[in-house]
Amino acid sequence: MEALQIALQILLGVTSLLLTLLILLHKGRGGGLSDMFGGGMSSNLGSSGVAERNLNRFTVVLGIVWGVVIIGLGLIMSYGNIGA
Repeated sequence: MEALQIALQILLGVTSLLLTLLILLHKGRGGGLSDMFGGGMSSNLGSSGVAERNLNRFTVVLGIVWGVVIIGLGLIMSYGNIGA
């Protein structure tokens, strides 16, 4: 059980870093902090390209994996010591 917990903690660290990177790669949609760094200067054409849609899909899938890992770690930490 301890090896699974360590593996999930490593996976949590990797997915956290990747999720942060993917979120920072998204194009600013105006308003908020993205305007402060020049994100509001781009024109909105109303449609996103293939790369933006794929980036959205990867971000959502990685976010779901991140959430499942957190729930798994919580369950292991809560109920992992019952049999010991």
